[in-house]
Amino acid sequence: MLRVDHAGEYGAVAIYRGQLAVFERRAGHERITGQLQEMAGQEQAHLDAFDTLLAAGHVRPTAMSPIWNVAGFALGVGTALLGEKAAHACTEAVESVIEEHYGDQVAELEESGDETLAAQLAKFRDEEVAHKDLATAEGAAEAPGYPLLSALIRTGCRMAIRISEKV
Repeated sequence: MLRVDHAGEYGAVAIYRGQLAVFERRAGHERITGQLQEMAGQEQAHLDAFDTLLAAGHVRPTAMSPIWNVAGFALGVGTALLGEKAAHACTEAVESVIEEHYGDQVAELEESGDETLAAQLAKFRDEEVAHKDLATAEGAAEAPGYPLLSALIRTGCRMAIRISEKV
């Protein structure tokens, strides 16, 4: 569980780095740049927490980390190059999958009696939902090719979760 969550936060940080690499270099994108910086900061805090949890539990990160880093950054750059709506569509798609994933984990942890980790993941889930809601409010569904873009990103996230569980 920790390895997969660490991988997801690692990928999220890479996505935001990629998007910021595009928007920070373009005039007129101060609003989305600020939004992305704020969300990236929260994702980095999540990643830092999982770094600590992995070390404490002697859990190794996924061997896929270098690939998730490149893939996340490329996804961030690609969606940013398609425009603000596509960048928001990326956030909405990723966070939709993560909301469900964290929700399942919180329920599992509560059932097993690990209230501390359940509460921490519930907090992270709520922050991810806020990212998704912001992206929706900013017009994610207006992105070019939104249905296909969203479906591809969601599928990629689900595949990354399954692979990170094993590798």
